[in-house]
Amino acid sequence: MNGTAEVRPEAERLVRVGEVEICTQTFGATADPPILLIGGAEASMDWWEDGFCSRLAAAGRYVVRFDTRDTGRSTTFPVGAPTYGGEDLIADVVGLLDALGRGSAHLVGVSMGGGMAQTIAARHPGRVASLTLIATSPAAPVGPDRPELPPMSDELARKFAEPQPGPDWSDRESVISYFIAGEHTFAGAIPVDEQRVRRVAGRAFDRSPVPAAAANHWLLDDGNEEAPLSLGDITAPTLVLHGTHDPLFPYAHGEALAREIPGARLVPLQGMGHQMPPPELWDTVIAELVPHTGGAAR
Repeated sequence: MNGTAEVRPEAERLVRVGEVEICTQTFGATADPPILLIGGAEASMDWWEDGFCSRLAAAGRYVVRFDTRDTGRSTTFPVGAPTYGGEDLIADVVGLLDALGRGSAHLVGVSMGGGMAQTIAARHPGRVASLTLIATSPAAPVGPDRPELPPMSDELARKFAEPQPGPDWSDRESVISYFIAGEHTFAGAIPVDEQRVRRVAGRAFDRSPVPAAAANHWLLDDGNEEAPLSLGDITAPTLVLHGTHDPLFPYAHGEALAREIPGARLVPLQGMGHQMPPPELWDTVIAELVPHTGGAAR
């Protein structure tokens, strides 16, 4: 599962999607099953790390990562005053498939990206060959007869209740420290590798003409206003990967996704919090993703 050779990424390119430009980058052979990676809030594509993408490509997958609008090299909007909503982020993903000439792809979404992926799978079933949800929560009500989902941990709630000064977005070190602190806040039992986070955050900063624009994601609506959403409408084969120590969406949120989406399968990520799967879990995640994404996309 480790692969024997590193698969290097293709050059980044800007793709026109509606009124915005989306920066994309691919790994692997275009003839292989395509996986589209959808990141969380504030996260450029850098957080889908090279090593992770390379290993998926070495296993025979065509991996596409991209900067959501307001991150990385994609179109940015006025800081603190975005003129778009969550629905536009969802439309960007569908439009990106069109721009790449892909009828469908295997969607892998983490956190906010997982909510977006659920919505796309429910509304546009023909565009989703399979669905993988990481560190996310149901994007629709789970029904009155279901147990209420647990809230965030008490410790995380206390931190959110305290004033949280943001970074100096013009200062590289301040932004890196901000992301390192955030990783500690949301991590589970697996120790935070600060040097790794520093590398990723530094790269994201260096690629972003307007780093502060990423904070616009916290000002958006939930992206599900177009029509009522039902998880029972999702027909794509679904894999749920959820950290056993997630302080924002406790493990019961992953259980709810697996229960509400027909045929979904839940795999616990031992010790992981609310975060991108760290390298300590890549063996587990890739071993699950590769067979799950083996079906043909159109």
